[in-house]
Amino acid sequence: MSTSSETGTSVAETEPPVAGTGAPIATRGSRLSLDNASLGRPGAPILEGVDLAITPGEIITVVGPSGCGKSTLLRTLAGLLPALAGTVTQDGRPLVGPAADRALVFQEDALLPWRTLRANIELPLAIKGLPRTERRAQADSWLARVGLTGRERQLPHRVSGGQRQRVQLARALAGAPRAVLMDEPFGALDAQTRAGMQDLLVEVLRGTGATVVFVTHDVDEALFLGDRVALLGSGRPLVGGGTGAPGGSGSPGRLLAVREVPRPRERSALDDPATLSLRREVLTSLST
Repeated sequence: MSTSSETGTSVAETEPPVAGTGAPIATRGSRLSLDNASLGRPGAPILEGVDLAITPGEIITVVGPSGCGKSTLLRTLAGLLPALAGTVTQDGRPLVGPAADRALVFQEDALLPWRTLRANIELPLAIKGLPRTERRAQADSWLARVGLTGRERQLPHRVSGGQRQRVQLARALAGAPRAVLMDEPFGALDAQTRAGMQDLLVEVLRGTGATVVFVTHDVDEALFLGDRVALLGSGRPLVGGGTGAPGGSGSPGRLLAVREVPRPRERSALDDPATLSLRREVLTSLST
């Protein structure tokens, strides 16, 4: 269960905002599952034999070496790539194609450059058919939550990269998705801005109930944000704390292990023995 380091409360259990106030509406997170799934493109599998059950409302982080299939996993869960074999489900039903209740957030901000910051956040609300006054109120509420009140009329190129990522995060959550799929969203930011975005993500997720799958190259980011961390690489799955045997050149990657994070979303926990032990295991997995 997702826990806030500041309050000790569940991210998914905070009092939900009230409809009609311009505040975001809480929703139930999705259960996402892969059963013996092979992922990639026809004739070119990137991941094989993936068994993974992601529980509603949790944050699961995904790490692995470059090219091991992290983004392929995310795009499969987004419905952009069909599984080559096995099954991929959302709440027990086959996951087929993109859907409004699964939001995808990229490293590049992907904002529409001709739309103001407010209009970018309004986009998923307009697609849902909300009246203009209501979607503007919700967009302004999200701008306030991500610290951008007063910048609603600015275009994306007039604000910093970190501010654009704040808008992208707000746009993703404004549509009340049940799952948020994040592909290294903070990877291009400097260390200070990145840490601030991590804290902001925890804050704005509070009360949404959304399930989050967060891909990152940063081990400390994975161990700070995640309730669990999924380790991707080559070779056989890890057993205990051991390492996987590397696969052959060009062989598909695998899900090596899924580990519970001892104290998620607590900065001070990064120096705890249990977290340091998990950190060593994650770093070992990156060499497989």
